[in-house]
Amino acid sequence: MSNFLAIDTSSRYLTVLAQKGGAKKLIYIEDCAMKHSCVLMGEVERALDAVNLTPAECDFFAAVTGPGSFTGIRIGIATAKGFAVGADKPVRAVTAFDLIAYNVNSENFYTVIDAAHGYYYVCGYGAGRAVTMPPAYISRERAESLSPLFGTEPLDLKNYTRLNAGECLETAVKNSADISADALYALYVRKSQAEENRK
Repeated sequence: MSNFLAIDTSSRYLTVLAQKGGAKKLIYIEDCAMKHSCVLMGEVERALDAVNLTPAECDFFAAVTGPGSFTGIRIGIATAKGFAVGADKPVRAVTAFDLIAYNVNSENFYTVIDAAHGYYYVCGYGAGRAVTMPPAYISRERAESLSPLFGTEPLDLKNYTRLNAGECLETAVKNSADISADALYALYVRKSQAEENRK
C-alpha cells in the first residue's frame, strides 16, 4: 500500500486524506469557503499525525486541480508542490471531474461543478470513463438538458445526484498516475472574473 497525502481545496469544502499502510485519516469540512489558506496546514498536520506519517515517508502527494475556486485551486496545488519538492517525491493531479467520475457506477453520465452566477462546468463520460464531452462552461438550461448529472456540491439541478466529496478523493487519487511536481497545473475551463473584467 502507498503512503500519501492528498488534498482538495477546489470548492467550498476542504478534504485532507493521509494514508500510511492500512491506516487512513480523512478530514472533510463541508463549509470552508474563503478559509482554505487559514485552515489547510493545521488539518494537514492533524491528518499526518493521526496515521503517524511524515512528508518524507510519503510516496507521493496529490491535489485536486480544478475547475472550481480559482484561489482554492492555487492553494491546493502550491501546497502539494511544496511538499513534493521538499521531499523529492512525485505528485498526482486529480481533476474535479475525475474526482466525481471515478465514484460513479455508470457508463454514460456527466460530472457537474458550480461555476457561480447560473453557470456550470461539465464533463461527459462514456464506457471506461472515456471523455465524451470535453470540459465546458455552460448555462443552467444547457446543464439541465444533460442526464444523469453527478457532483459533490448541493446543486438544485434536474437529474442530479450528489456524492460525498470526502469519500470520493481516495478512489480518484488511486486511479491517477505519478507526475513530476513541475507538471502539476491548474485546470481552468474559463478565465477568472478578474481576467474577464480586465480592460
